[in-house]
Amino acid sequence: MQRFRTCLQRLQSLKPRLLRGIAAAAATTAALMLAPTAFAAGQFPTRPIEFWIPFPPGGPTDASLRILLAAASKELGQQVIPVNKPGAGATLAASVMAQSAAPDGHVIAMVAANIFRMPHLQKTPYDPVKDFTYIMGLTNYRYGIVVRADAKWKTLEEFLAYAKANPRKVNYGAVGIASSGHIAMEKLGKAAGAEMTFVPYKGGAEELTALMGGELDAVLDPGWGQYVTTGKLRPLAIVGESRFPRFKDVPTLKELGYDVTASSQVGIVGPKGMDPKVVKVLHDAFKKATQEPAYQKSLEVIDLEQVYLSSEEYTKFAAEQYERERRTVQQLNIKLN
Repeated sequence: MQRFRTCLQRLQSLKPRLLRGIAAAAATTAALMLAPTAFAAGQFPTRPIEFWIPFPPGGPTDASLRILLAAASKELGQQVIPVNKPGAGATLAASVMAQSAAPDGHVIAMVAANIFRMPHLQKTPYDPVKDFTYIMGLTNYRYGIVVRADAKWKTLEEFLAYAKANPRKVNYGAVGIASSGHIAMEKLGKAAGAEMTFVPYKGGAEELTALMGGELDAVLDPGWGQYVTTGKLRPLAIVGESRFPRFKDVPTLKELGYDVTASSQVGIVGPKGMDPKVVKVLHDAFKKATQEPAYQKSLEVIDLEQVYLSSEEYTKFAAEQYERERRTVQQLNIKLN
């Protein structure tokens, strides 16, 4: 009996320490159970990322972006998969993404100037100021007017003189109705007193193929440089503030007396409401990927100008560009039909 009482007293003396040990073990177990969840929540990306491209495959922009996506895949540790979604004047990809994709960063898209212009021309299911998260500005398109190398027009003056003398007989192409190329050519035609017929295309590859095949007389868009160097096309004028580095003998429209330019910032967006930390991961990966030599070379080939905008700068640019496009549409009285 005495031995039993002694054991009981010893157990009672150990009770506080046992309770503390049990509590510590429970806390450790809880921490171990919670740790994987917290770690998983902080991981991005957790699966391959879809990058929606608003043009058909095979065009100049598509080819350049695929090189960029391969470089970004290495930085992110997950594959960035190109998904081509052409249509709606190169706004379909971002529009569908804004309506359907979760804001977790695993679906993002490329946009250009049309995304800011289209809402002023028709009812759209997106608001470019409110419905996107602006991740990074990438490049700026360089525009020019090109004809076939065997065309009868050697200069812009000859081209416009023919168009003026033959109303509506000159067919020209650009990517999408109310695209930057379409608007610039309409401005030029109005300034020169020449009426031309516009033919819209879904992507640059299609329109340049149509031009070289004789379906079009001219194209006002970017991405034609490689066909000039191979002797298939002839540039008549640069539709920008300055001449191209590769084609320094080709004058700008301003130099020829026409105050017409075209510009389109290319950038990366996601759905609205993305976590700033996820945005930063994407921004940093793509910014580093733009330094890839193969990507830099691709920009030279298609005469794209690298114009970087941070997430904050791109967000500000979007709001300002939306207002600029509204004024342009009103001034030109552009109609989709």
